Amino acid sequence: MITPPGFVDLQVNGFAGIDFSRPGLSIEDVRHSVSLLAARGTVAFCPTIVTAPLHVYESNLPVLALAMDEPDLRPHLPAIHLEGPFISPLDGPRGAHPRELVRSPDPQLLHHWQELARGRIRLITIAPEIEGALPLIHTALQLGITVSIGHSAASDPLLQAAVDAGARASTHLGNASSPSPKPRLSNIFFQLACEHLAVMCITDGHHLPPPFMITAVRMTAPHRLIVVSDAAPIAGLPPASYHFLNSPVHLEPSGRIFCPLTGSLAGSAATMLDCMNTLASLNLLDEPALWRAGFFNPLSLIGVDPALLAGLPPLVRFSQGSFSLTSSQE
Repeated sequence: MITPPGFVDLQVNGFAGIDFSRPGLSIEDVRHSVSLLAARGTVAFCPTIVTAPLHVYESNLPVLALAMDEPDLRPHLPAIHLEGPFISPLDGPRGAHPRELVRSPDPQLLHHWQELARGRIRLITIAPEIEGALPLIHTALQLGITVSIGHSAASDPLLQAAVDAGARASTHLGNASSPSPKPRLSNIFFQLACEHLAVMCITDGHHLPPPFMITAVRMTAPHRLIVVSDAAPIAGLPPASYHFLNSPVHLEPSGRIFCPLTGSLAGSAATMLDCMNTLASLNLLDEPALWRAGFFNPLSLIGVDPALLAGLPPLVRFSQGSFSLTSSQE
Protein backbone atom coordinates (compact mmCIF):
# COMPACT_ATOMS: atom_id res chain seq x y z
CA MET A 1 0.00 0.00 0.00
CA ILE A 2 1.36 3.41 -0.96
CA THR A 3 1.86 6.29 1.45
CA PRO A 4 -0.88 8.84 0.63
CA PRO A 5 0.56 12.19 -0.44
CA GLY A 6 -2.63 14.02 0.59
CA PHE A 7 -6.40 13.82 0.38
CA VAL A 8 -8.78 12.99 -2.48
CA ASP A 9 -12.06 14.94 -2.61
CA LEU A 10 -14.93 13.60 -4.73
CA GLN A 11 -17.03 16.74 -4.42
CA VAL A 12 -15.53 20.15 -5.19
CA ASN A 13 -17.98 22.62 -6.70
CA GLY A 14 -15.32 25.30 -7.00
CA PHE A 15 -12.87 27.27 -4.90
CA ALA A 16 -11.79 30.86 -4.27
CA GLY A 17 -14.32 32.30 -6.70
CA ILE A 18 -13.87 29.68 -9.43
CA ASP A 19 -17.15 27.91 -10.15
CA PHE A 20 -17.18 24.70 -12.20
CA SER A 21 -20.90 25.24 -12.89
CA ARG A 22 -20.72 28.69 -14.45
CA PRO A 23 -20.04 29.48 -18.11
CA GLY A 24 -16.66 30.89 -19.04
CA LEU A 25 -14.63 28.24 -17.21
CA SER A 26 -11.07 28.02 -18.56
CA ILE A 27 -8.21 25.57 -18.22
CA GLU A 28 -6.33 28.25 -16.28
CA ASP A 29 -9.24 28.44 -13.83
CA VAL A 30 -8.95 24.70 -13.29
CA ARG A 31 -5.16 24.94 -12.94
CA HIS A 32 -5.54 27.71 -10.35
CA SER A 33 -8.01 25.58 -8.36
CA VAL A 34 -5.62 22.63 -8.43
CA SER A 35 -2.81 24.82 -7.12
CA LEU A 36 -4.90 26.39 -4.36
CA LEU A 37 -6.30 23.08 -3.15
CA ALA A 38 -2.93 21.33 -3.27
CA ALA A 39 -1.54 24.09 -1.06
CA ARG A 40 -4.25 23.09 1.44
CA GLY A 41 -3.58 19.34 1.32
CA THR A 42 -6.00 18.14 -1.37
CA VAL A 43 -3.82 16.18 -3.77
CA ALA A 44 -6.65 15.28 -6.16
CA PHE A 45 -10.32 16.11 -6.57
CA CYS A 46 -13.36 15.68 -8.79
CA PRO A 47 -14.52 18.97 -10.32
CA THR A 48 -18.25 18.85 -9.65
CA ILE A 49 -20.94 20.36 -11.86
CA VAL A 50 -24.11 20.90 -9.86
CA THR A 51 -27.60 21.26 -11.35
CA ALA A 52 -27.05 23.84 -14.09
CA PRO A 53 -28.44 25.12 -17.41
CA LEU A 54 -27.77 22.87 -20.40
CA HIS A 55 -25.32 25.32 -21.94
CA VAL A 56 -23.06 24.98 -18.90
CA TYR A 57 -22.61 21.25 -19.54
CA GLU A 58 -21.98 22.00 -23.22
CA SER A 59 -19.24 24.49 -22.42
CA ASN A 60 -17.65 23.20 -19.21
CA LEU A 61 -17.43 19.45 -19.78
CA PRO A 62 -15.05 19.86 -22.77
CA VAL A 63 -12.95 22.35 -20.79
CA LEU A 64 -12.62 19.95 -17.87
CA ALA A 65 -11.74 17.10 -20.23
CA LEU A 66 -9.02 19.22 -21.84
CA ALA A 67 -7.68 20.20 -18.43
CA MET A 68 -7.47 16.53 -17.47
CA ASP A 69 -5.24 15.98 -20.51
CA GLU A 70 -2.70 18.55 -19.32
CA PRO A 71 0.38 16.69 -17.98
CA ASP A 72 0.66 18.87 -14.88
CA LEU A 73 -3.05 18.53 -14.06
CA ARG A 74 -3.78 14.91 -15.00
CA PRO A 75 -2.82 13.30 -11.64
CA HIS A 76 -4.83 15.89 -9.70
CA LEU A 77 -8.11 15.47 -11.62
CA PRO A 78 -9.13 11.80 -11.53
CA ALA A 79 -12.75 12.27 -12.67
CA ILE A 80 -15.71 14.59 -13.12
CA HIS A 81 -18.69 14.40 -10.77
CA LEU A 82 -22.19 15.40 -11.93
CA GLU A 83 -24.27 16.28 -8.86
CA GLY A 84 -27.60 16.57 -10.64
CA PRO A 85 -29.58 17.61 -12.56
CA PHE A 86 -31.48 14.30 -12.16
CA ILE A 87 -32.47 14.92 -8.55
CA SER A 88 -35.61 15.51 -6.51
CA PRO A 89 -37.44 18.77 -7.33
CA LEU A 90 -38.92 18.93 -3.82
CA ASP A 91 -37.95 21.45 -1.19
CA GLY A 92 -35.67 19.74 1.30
CA PRO A 93 -34.12 16.94 -0.72
CA ARG A 94 -33.34 19.37 -3.54
CA GLY A 95 -31.17 21.36 -1.13
CA ALA A 96 -29.86 24.61 -2.63
CA HIS A 97 -30.08 23.39 -6.24
CA PRO A 98 -32.36 25.60 -8.39
CA ARG A 99 -35.74 23.91 -8.85
CA GLU A 100 -36.19 25.27 -12.38
CA LEU A 101 -33.01 23.49 -13.54
CA VAL A 102 -33.84 20.03 -12.19
CA ARG A 103 -34.45 17.60 -15.07
CA SER A 104 -36.10 14.23 -15.59
CA PRO A 105 -33.64 11.37 -16.18
CA ASP A 106 -32.49 11.37 -19.79
CA PRO A 107 -30.16 8.53 -20.88
CA GLN A 108 -29.54 10.14 -24.27
CA LEU A 109 -28.48 13.38 -22.62
CA LEU A 110 -26.13 11.51 -20.30
CA HIS A 111 -24.59 9.78 -23.34
CA HIS A 112 -24.06 13.18 -24.93
CA TRP A 113 -22.43 14.61 -21.82
CA GLN A 114 -20.08 11.66 -21.51
CA GLU A 115 -19.06 12.24 -25.13
CA LEU A 116 -18.39 15.92 -24.40
CA ALA A 117 -16.31 14.87 -21.39
CA ARG A 118 -14.50 12.20 -23.44
CA GLY A 119 -15.37 9.54 -20.87
CA ARG A 120 -14.15 11.53 -17.86
CA ILE A 121 -17.45 11.54 -15.96
CA ARG A 122 -16.95 8.82 -13.35
CA LEU A 123 -19.52 9.79 -10.70
CA ILE A 124 -23.14 10.98 -10.88
CA THR A 125 -25.63 11.78 -8.12
CA ILE A 126 -29.21 10.65 -8.86
CA ALA A 127 -32.49 10.59 -6.90
CA PRO A 128 -33.90 7.03 -7.35
CA GLU A 129 -37.54 8.05 -6.88
CA ILE A 130 -37.64 10.20 -10.03
CA GLU A 131 -39.43 8.46 -12.91
CA GLY A 132 -36.83 7.01 -15.25
CA ALA A 133 -34.06 6.91 -12.65
CA LEU A 134 -33.53 3.15 -12.76
CA PRO A 135 -32.98 3.03 -16.55
CA LEU A 136 -30.63 5.98 -16.14
CA ILE A 137 -28.61 4.00 -13.57
CA HIS A 138 -28.21 1.21 -16.12
CA THR A 139 -27.07 3.75 -18.73
CA ALA A 140 -24.58 5.29 -16.33
CA LEU A 141 -23.05 1.91 -15.55
CA GLN A 142 -22.71 1.17 -19.27
CA LEU A 143 -20.85 4.48 -19.63
CA GLY A 144 -18.43 3.64 -16.82
CA ILE A 145 -20.05 6.04 -14.35
CA THR A 146 -20.47 5.17 -10.67
CA VAL A 147 -23.96 6.05 -9.41
CA SER A 148 -24.48 7.71 -6.05
CA ILE A 149 -27.85 8.26 -4.37
CA GLY A 150 -28.41 11.85 -3.30
CA HIS A 151 -30.76 14.83 -3.13
CA SER A 152 -33.42 12.21 -2.66
CA ALA A 153 -36.50 11.44 -0.57
CA ALA A 154 -36.69 7.85 -1.82
CA SER A 155 -38.48 5.21 0.22
CA ASP A 156 -36.64 2.08 1.35
CA PRO A 157 -38.04 -0.05 -1.53
CA LEU A 158 -36.87 2.54 -4.08
CA LEU A 159 -33.46 2.77 -2.43
CA GLN A 160 -33.20 -1.01 -2.62
CA ALA A 161 -34.22 -0.94 -6.27
CA ALA A 162 -31.45 1.59 -6.95
CA VAL A 163 -28.90 -0.61 -5.19
CA ASP A 164 -30.14 -3.65 -7.11
CA ALA A 165 -29.75 -1.63 -10.33
CA GLY A 166 -26.14 -0.83 -9.44
CA ALA A 167 -25.99 2.31 -7.29
CA ARG A 168 -22.89 2.08 -5.11
CA ALA A 169 -22.69 5.24 -3.00
CA SER A 170 -24.56 7.91 -1.06
CA THR A 171 -23.86 11.58 -1.69
CA HIS A 172 -23.38 13.75 1.46
CA LEU A 173 -25.56 11.44 3.53
CA GLY A 174 -27.58 13.26 6.19
CA ASN A 175 -27.99 16.36 4.04
CA ALA A 176 -30.57 17.13 1.34
CA SER A 177 -33.09 14.43 2.21
CA SER A 178 -36.81 14.24 3.03
CA PRO A 179 -38.15 17.23 5.00
CA SER A 180 -40.38 14.91 7.05
CA PRO A 181 -38.73 13.24 10.08
CA LYS A 182 -39.98 9.67 9.64
CA PRO A 183 -39.16 9.26 5.90
CA ARG A 184 -35.88 11.12 6.43
CA LEU A 185 -34.73 8.80 9.19
CA SER A 186 -35.75 5.70 7.24
CA ASN A 187 -33.93 6.97 4.14
CA ILE A 188 -30.74 7.75 6.06
CA PHE A 189 -30.64 4.56 8.10
CA PHE A 190 -31.24 2.39 5.04
CA GLN A 191 -28.16 3.89 3.41
CA LEU A 192 -26.06 3.64 6.56
CA ALA A 193 -26.99 -0.01 6.94
CA CYS A 194 -26.61 -1.04 3.29
CA GLU A 195 -23.30 -2.82 2.86
CA HIS A 196 -23.35 -2.14 -0.89
CA LEU A 197 -23.17 1.64 -0.47
CA ALA A 198 -20.10 3.72 0.19
CA VAL A 199 -21.17 6.65 2.33
CA MET A 200 -19.90 10.17 1.64
CA CYS A 201 -20.12 12.58 4.57
CA ILE A 202 -19.33 16.30 4.83
CA THR A 203 -17.47 16.41 8.14
CA ASP A 204 -16.97 20.18 8.18
CA GLY A 205 -18.62 20.68 11.59
CA HIS A 206 -21.68 22.39 10.07
CA HIS A 207 -23.43 19.84 7.89
CA LEU A 208 -23.64 16.99 10.42
CA PRO A 209 -23.96 17.05 14.21
CA PRO A 210 -21.38 15.04 16.18
CA PRO A 211 -23.82 12.25 17.18
CA PHE A 212 -24.63 11.64 13.52
CA MET A 213 -20.96 11.61 12.56
CA ILE A 214 -20.18 9.17 15.38
CA THR A 215 -23.02 6.89 14.25
CA ALA A 216 -21.97 7.07 10.61
CA VAL A 217 -18.34 6.29 11.45
CA ARG A 218 -19.26 3.32 13.61
CA MET A 219 -21.53 1.88 10.91
CA THR A 220 -19.39 2.50 7.83
CA ALA A 221 -15.69 2.77 8.70
CA PRO A 222 -13.20 1.72 7.58
CA HIS A 223 -14.47 0.13 4.34
CA ARG A 224 -17.43 2.33 3.34
CA LEU A 225 -16.73 5.79 4.79
CA ILE A 226 -15.68 8.60 2.41
CA VAL A 227 -15.06 12.17 3.53
CA VAL A 228 -15.92 14.97 1.08
CA SER A 229 -15.68 18.73 1.51
CA ASP A 230 -18.55 19.78 -0.82
CA ALA A 231 -16.48 22.96 -1.23
CA ALA A 232 -18.52 25.81 -2.68
CA PRO A 233 -17.06 28.26 -5.19
CA ILE A 234 -16.87 30.82 -2.40
CA ALA A 235 -14.76 28.55 -0.19
CA GLY A 236 -11.42 30.25 0.39
CA LEU A 237 -12.98 33.73 0.20
CA PRO A 238 -13.57 36.08 3.18
CA PRO A 239 -16.89 36.05 5.05
CA ALA A 240 -19.48 38.10 3.15
CA SER A 241 -22.63 37.81 1.05
CA TYR A 242 -22.22 36.22 -2.38
CA HIS A 243 -24.29 34.70 -5.20
CA PHE A 244 -24.20 30.97 -5.86
CA LEU A 245 -26.65 28.42 -7.33
CA ASN A 246 -28.79 31.28 -8.70
CA SER A 247 -29.38 32.54 -5.16
CA PRO A 248 -27.86 34.90 -2.62
CA VAL A 249 -25.75 33.06 -0.06
CA HIS A 250 -23.91 34.16 3.03
CA LEU A 251 -20.53 32.93 4.24
CA GLU A 252 -20.33 33.38 8.00
CA PRO A 253 -17.05 33.86 9.93
CA SER A 254 -17.57 30.32 11.29
CA GLY A 255 -17.34 28.93 7.73
CA ARG A 256 -21.04 28.09 7.49
CA ILE A 257 -22.57 28.89 4.07
CA PHE A 258 -26.35 29.22 3.84
CA CYS A 259 -29.03 30.63 1.57
CA PRO A 260 -30.97 33.33 3.49
CA LEU A 261 -34.04 32.85 1.29
CA THR A 262 -34.50 29.18 2.23
CA GLY A 263 -32.25 28.58 5.22
CA SER A 264 -30.58 25.70 3.35
CA LEU A 265 -26.88 25.09 3.58
CA ALA A 266 -25.19 25.86 0.24
CA GLY A 267 -22.03 23.82 0.19
CA SER A 268 -19.06 24.13 2.48
CA ALA A 269 -16.21 26.57 3.05
CA ALA A 270 -14.00 23.77 4.35
CA THR A 271 -11.12 21.92 2.74
CA MET A 272 -10.43 18.22 3.12
CA LEU A 273 -7.81 19.09 5.74
CA ASP A 274 -10.50 20.76 7.84
CA CYS A 275 -12.94 17.88 7.33
CA MET A 276 -10.38 15.18 8.07
CA ASN A 277 -9.32 16.88 11.29
CA THR A 278 -12.95 17.17 12.38
CA LEU A 279 -13.25 13.42 11.76
CA ALA A 280 -9.97 12.71 13.57
CA SER A 281 -11.13 14.75 16.57
CA LEU A 282 -13.86 12.16 17.25
CA ASN A 283 -11.07 9.77 18.32
CA LEU A 284 -12.82 6.81 16.72
CA LEU A 285 -10.39 5.95 13.91
CA ASP A 286 -6.69 5.21 13.81
CA GLU A 287 -4.42 6.68 11.16
CA PRO A 288 -4.87 3.86 8.58
CA ALA A 289 -8.66 4.11 8.85
CA LEU A 290 -8.54 7.88 8.47
CA TRP A 291 -6.47 7.54 5.29
CA ARG A 292 -9.04 5.04 4.02
CA ALA A 293 -11.77 7.68 4.41
CA GLY A 294 -9.77 10.53 2.91
CA PHE A 295 -7.69 8.84 0.19
CA PHE A 296 -8.12 5.15 -0.59
CA ASN A 297 -11.92 4.79 -0.43
CA PRO A 298 -12.62 7.80 -2.71
CA LEU A 299 -10.24 6.46 -5.35
CA SER A 300 -11.73 2.98 -5.09
CA LEU A 301 -15.26 4.28 -5.65
CA ILE A 302 -14.35 5.89 -8.98
CA GLY A 303 -12.03 3.06 -10.03
CA VAL A 304 -8.71 4.91 -9.87
CA ASP A 305 -5.49 3.11 -8.91
CA PRO A 306 -3.82 4.88 -5.94
CA ALA A 307 -0.46 4.12 -7.54
CA LEU A 308 -1.24 6.81 -10.13
CA LEU A 309 -0.82 9.38 -7.35
CA ALA A 310 2.20 7.78 -5.70
CA GLY A 311 4.68 10.06 -7.47
CA LEU A 312 3.15 13.29 -6.18
CA PRO A 313 5.02 15.19 -3.46
CA PRO A 314 3.70 14.71 0.08
CA LEU A 315 1.34 17.47 1.08
CA VAL A 316 0.03 16.22 4.44
CA ARG A 317 1.43 14.51 7.52
CA PHE A 318 -0.31 12.87 10.48
CA SER A 319 1.06 13.34 13.99
CA GLN A 320 -0.35 13.24 17.49
CA GLY A 321 -3.89 12.58 16.34
CA SER A 322 -4.30 15.25 13.66
CA PHE A 323 -3.29 16.15 10.13
CA SER A 324 -1.16 19.11 9.15
CA LEU A 325 0.51 20.40 6.01
CA THR A 326 4.07 19.39 5.31
CA SER A 327 6.71 22.09 5.60
CA SER A 328 6.71 22.57 1.82
CA GLN A 329 3.01 23.56 1.95
CA GLU A 330 3.17 25.85 4.95
